[in-house]
Formats: sequence, C-alpha cells, structure tokens
Amino acid sequence: MALPAYRGLLRAARIAFQGDERVLNAARASIRHGFSVNASLQPNDPELPGAIKHAEEVAAILRQNIVQGKKEGDRYKLRIHENTERGDNDTVKFPGGETVKIDGKTCADR
Repeated sequence: MALPAYRGLLRAARIAFQGDERVLNAARASIRHGFSVNASLQPNDPELPGAIKHAEEVAAILRQNIVQGKKEGDRYKLRIHENTERGDNDTVKFPGGETVKIDGKTCADR
C-alpha cells in the first residue's frame, strides 16, 4: 500500500520539476523524510490509510496543478505537460451574460 504511494509521489515530483535539479532534489528529500517519519506505522495502525491518502493527494496536485515557468526575456515560458489540469472556468460563467463581481467590482473596474 505504501510503496505504490511512495513511487507515485516520486514520479509526480519528477514530472512536476523536470529540468530543475535543485527543486527536484529538494522534493525527493522531502518525500523521503515524510515517509521515513511514518515508517514505524504498523499495517493495522489507524493513521496509515490517512498517511497514504495524503501522499496520493500530494502526488495528484504535483502532477495536475504545478506548472514551471522559465523567464525568457521579459516573458515567462510555461512548461505545461499532458498531466496538467486545464479548466474551462465554468465556475465563473453565468447564464445570460452576467459578469463576476468581487467586492462589488468587475474586472473592468479594477
């Protein structure tokens, strides 16, 4: 149970931080530390499923929501990969052409 979560987390870090060795090494060290802290959990420990679920959720966030940017001149080039979540902003679309207001203002007012 824990080994697939560990491997999945390492894979997700490799995908998210590809090409950035410093950050990738820090992520690997953090993953190793997190799993070594929980290494003493027994298979029947009630905390074990929560720890595994946490690792799986972190892996999903790394795979789907982390995008690297590299500055090229005065712009940033984003490294978007096949696992990157691409939303369609359904949460801000309203029927009838209504606009989203935050604090009573629209984007045009800011």
